[in-house]
Amino acid sequence: MDDFFERLKKRKLVQWSLAYVAGAFALIQVLDIVGQRFGWPDVVVRTTILVLAIGFVLVLVLAWYHGEQGTQRVTGIELLILALVLAIGSAILWSLARTTTAAAPVSASNSSARPAKEAITVPTKSIAVLPFTDLSPAHDQEYFSDGMAEEILNALAKVKDLKVAGRTSSFSFKGKNEDLRNIGKALSVANVLEGSVRKQGDKVRITAQLIEAESGYHLWSESYDGDLTDVFELQERIARAIAGQLNAMLSGDQQQRLVPVLTANPEAYALYLQATGIFNRREGARFPQAIAELEQSIALDPKFARAHSRLAAIHSLEPIYNPSDSDRALAAAEREAALASELDPTLAEPYAALGISYGQTSRNNESRAAFERALAMDPHDLTANFWAGVALINTGYTASGNAAFDRVLALDPLMPNALLWRGIQYYYAGDLAHAEVMLRRAADVGLAHSGVGMRLILAARGDKAAAAKQLAEGLRALGAGMPASAPDVIATGVYGDGVARAKAIAMIDDYLATKPIFVSGVVPYSLLLLGEEQRALAIAAERRTTNDAIYLHVLWSPAERKSRSTPEFQAVLKRLGLVALWNRYGTPDACRLQTSDVYACD
Repeated sequence: MDDFFERLKKRKLVQWSLAYVAGAFALIQVLDIVGQRFGWPDVVVRTTILVLAIGFVLVLVLAWYHGEQGTQRVTGIELLILALVLAIGSAILWSLARTTTAAAPVSASNSSARPAKEAITVPTKSIAVLPFTDLSPAHDQEYFSDGMAEEILNALAKVKDLKVAGRTSSFSFKGKNEDLRNIGKALSVANVLEGSVRKQGDKVRITAQLIEAESGYHLWSESYDGDLTDVFELQERIARAIAGQLNAMLSGDQQQRLVPVLTANPEAYALYLQATGIFNRREGARFPQAIAELEQSIALDPKFARAHSRLAAIHSLEPIYNPSDSDRALAAAEREAALASELDPTLAEPYAALGISYGQTSRNNESRAAFERALAMDPHDLTANFWAGVALINTGYTASGNAAFDRVLALDPLMPNALLWRGIQYYYAGDLAHAEVMLRRAADVGLAHSGVGMRLILAARGDKAAAAKQLAEGLRALGAGMPASAPDVIATGVYGDGVARAKAIAMIDDYLATKPIFVSGVVPYSLLLLGEEQRALAIAAERRTTNDAIYLHVLWSPAERKSRSTPEFQAVLKRLGLVALWNRYGTPDACRLQTSDVYACD
């Protein structure tokens, strides 16, 4: 044994081994850092480790051989042979690794956990702008700090060279103190912008810092001081600094300015931001407050185009939350949209608001044209894409509607309503795995009516009690104008016995006996779920509802295939003006043209 260790010592195998291991370790560390920076797949590092392991064996052989010869020098020919062996080994291992990766089956749990984002490479020029923290003395300027972050996000989102996570997804991490690596992975971005705002009187300080999500490395940070008249300049400086740090290419007018000056009146802008917070959270009960704030903002600056535009958007949604005054609200939406477009013809939001407004009065041709105009002006406007997707689904263009939702979720992967609608569509297509992922995400990010989607998954699993609970929660958020007990009674009727079903129908009868000006959209929706298809269609054909979107998508589901062959369905098409829409824009997915004004829908 002593003789063996003496021979090892003489041939310097230990020294050769330590030197090789040290060099290999350093190479792997450098490769890992570079690979993360450029988004290389893990197989590169794994293959390198295997090749270095083969090289270690070859080095030991060479060390022993040269020890026997009494020299430690390696010849050029030997180095060439070693390089060839490593190259051939690398090629073989790389091929095997790629083949194994491509052929590896995806387990059911993995496919349902991450259905749509398995192989996405995160671009280096990508960023999520998180809501800025309110550091004001009274901590009462949250709307202002959120507004600062949102304006910077909007400016960066218009830079074609950057991928910017949508507002809804970025703001979903507000107050959660989430690890930046998790945020980067969830939103598929390489960088995160954090910041804070301190507003005291007319003075404001904005601090921003750009961080690499994977490493946590601070790439840039700066503080900016000014007063309320400087806010757009401060936003401009931050947005331009971020674009510079990410080496983004600016084109056209962006070379001169990224953040537009919306108004010269600081108070008008503050009121706009307060109303925008209510709009973004869809706090329907506070819409009157938001409307009053925007009207006051416009009184201070009648040429504030974005205030007119936001007022149009709120009015277009107002009937969903306050159905008794729908006509006034929709007329106001059209008026404010026209004013906003006249003041700033580049805005997409006024046309999106018109799309919603026209759709609620069954002017579907005009609605489709308005959405097309909005998207022509700003193809990446997430709200316009989402609202257009809903309109497409509800008018029978299922594939186009799903494509719109996919565009939204590509940039705003945690947008709650888009998750809900896409999840329901996956369910209708028979893809329960993808449906469950989308619907659970919608619930996780706090969508109040996510239960109308989750109940589908639970019922498919046979858990009717849980499905009824989810449906009741969903209807509570959607049933404006219905009795307070309606959500529980209807949900129990849908998933309960005959007695519960009869009770639910009787409650709907009692509601209809009050002769509401506009029937709640929950009524035809609930009747469809209760198996009263003919009656649901009759109501939809004869009465204007508070929200057709609640039930229309159900009419295009596989469960209502028979309903689409009835005279009542044709009557619904006539009231909604869908035949004229289809004649202009083409046959919807489930239908075929029989005559100039008759479509047969499978």
